[in-house]
Amino acid sequence: MIYRPTITGAENVPRTGPVILASNHLSFVDSIVIPLAAPRPVQFLAKSHYFTGTGLKGWMSRTFFTAIGAVSVERGAGAQAQAALDQGRRILDSGSAFALYPEGTRSLDGRLYRGRTGIAWLALTTGATVVPVGLIGTQEIQPVGSSVPRVRPVTVRFGEPLDLSRHGAPSSGRARRAATDEVMAAIHALTGQELADAYNEAPPHGALAKLADRVA
Repeated sequence: MIYRPTITGAENVPRTGPVILASNHLSFVDSIVIPLAAPRPVQFLAKSHYFTGTGLKGWMSRTFFTAIGAVSVERGAGAQAQAALDQGRRILDSGSAFALYPEGTRSLDGRLYRGRTGIAWLALTTGATVVPVGLIGTQEIQPVGSSVPRVRPVTVRFGEPLDLSRHGAPSSGRARRAATDEVMAAIHALTGQELADAYNEAPPHGALAKLADRVA
């Protein structure tokens, strides 16, 4: 009611069955905007620390993220990354809608980064339909480093569904890459973002890591 977002293409989201909403990622609020704009309940993965806090603040965090469809997961590479994919697979196998960001983490410069192939593995493994999502303006609501949301125009565009099965089996690295590139091209068509032509790496954590990154 406050932001009055412009939402287009909602009819492209299947009302039943497993579907992956694959979106660009510009702001923390993206994970709030998508569930509110989608025409059906949506689940997505959220960092586990949103669910493990104590006291009133911890309770409020757990209650809020559970209410908007978040599922706790440990973020990371290797076994943690596979565990996150397995969690997404369980959501899709139950016939639910699952939202994720193929870029892996939010873009700090507004460019659209290369997609990681986990989305293709999920789609090809579960047979889920993929609906590309283009978010425009969410980085203006809550810029990086800001804790208080601002009222700014936001647009949510749901693209036409994609059937990625023609690319091949999920065990094929070439099939996963081609399917992921198709998804990213569809997202780019919705947002018009500048292409980074590189993977988006998460910023370093901890004082020593940040210092090393600055030195490098």
